[in-house]
Amino acid sequence: MKKLGFLVLSAMIALGIFAVPVKAAAAEKFGYVSIERVGDAYLKAKEYMKVLEGKEAAYTKEIDKKRDEIKAFQDKINMLSEKERDAKSAELEAKIKTFQDFVRQKESDLRKEQVDKTIELSKDIKAAIDKYSSKENFTMVFDAAALAYQPKNMDITDKVIDILNKEYKK
Repeated sequence: MKKLGFLVLSAMIALGIFAVPVKAAAAEKFGYVSIERVGDAYLKAKEYMKVLEGKEAAYTKEIDKKRDEIKAFQDKINMLSEKERDAKSAELEAKIKTFQDFVRQKESDLRKEQVDKTIELSKDIKAAIDKYSSKENFTMVFDAAALAYQPKNMDITDKVIDILNKEYKK
């Protein structure tokens, strides 16, 4: 009889010990976000892409124009006598160097703007994830790209997109 009581008591203690971690684990709430999908659906990101593509097109047009000017100057020089060509070669080299500096500067400006916009968008996305996660009591939210398995019921991407686009429209 004593053994039966001891077994029951032992079982109750064991269940009590294991019940606490199970309850604690049940309180944990995890989710994931597809940052790629968020970037594709975020209206602010789409607008930034249009602006950057427009600037890139304008830069390309400007670069092509300057390249054509140099090519025309070079063709003109090639038609001159050797003595006249030698006299104009320094001018051609200066034009080429100026052109190369111009291209480097435009590429640098565009890259800097892309980086600045990416940082700004990342902050917006992080804030929306934080807002939703806090409101819904998530313990952790992961980037979907880092997960090998993604149960659909843990995907909060659409909720984050909704928050971003609603706040951006304001």
